[in-house]
Amino acid sequence: MIVDDAAVMRLYVEEPFEKNGFEVIAECANGADAVARYPILKPDLVTMDITMPDMDGITAVQEILKLDSAARIVMCSAMGQVDK
Repeated sequence: MIVDDAAVMRLYVEEPFEKNGFEVIAECANGADAVARYPILKPDLVTMDITMPDMDGITAVQEILKLDSAARIVMCSAMGQVDK
């Protein structure tokens, strides 16, 4: 499951997974959606942005871990990047 508020970033993250034979079962635009969908979908891996509307990634990770302490979550963010 890919969680990022930017659609272009979700595509950017999805591409290498699918090219290597993995199935992306869901995309979420905010942490609240990810928390709601996690127990239904039970993904093997979640990629989580940090800065998002409605519920940030750090809070979403905390909530998902309450649901499943063995959840595999990779935090990734473009926060703080500067275009040159």
